[in-house]
Amino acid sequence: MEEKIEKEYYMDFAVRHLWHKIQRMYNQKANEYGLTMSIGFILLNVEKEGTPSTQLGPKMGMEPTSLSRTLKTMEDKGLICRKNDKIDKRKVLIFLTEDGVNLRRTAKEVVVGFNEKLIASIPKSKLKTFYEVAERLDITLDIELQN
Repeated sequence: MEEKIEKEYYMDFAVRHLWHKIQRMYNQKANEYGLTMSIGFILLNVEKEGTPSTQLGPKMGMEPTSLSRTLKTMEDKGLICRKNDKIDKRKVLIFLTEDGVNLRRTAKEVVVGFNEKLIASIPKSKLKTFYEVAERLDITLDIELQN
């Protein structure tokens, strides 16, 4: 007879539960600056030489409509500007404004600070195991997505 596994032991349940808590924490911190976690992650992913919006969505796991809304909000707040690519005029690049760059520093401090707290609280051997498990999950998901 197969042993019943409680939902708390499903790996995807644990990952989703933890990610939900991380999102809540980042959203609380972002809210102090009138932002959202999504805006913070976009700030962290826009390159100095500009980033096509088509690259941001897949990188962040955002649907195109959500990304468009978020970018519009960021533009309205003066955090980004859009410019046509000098070589390919059809391509639109996203750039951070001065305010966007300043908030990017703050977002980076929050993310780095949280990660430093995690690293300080977890023994190195367990962190190594965590990253090995995360890599195995990534590989398994790639295989599942191909099927």
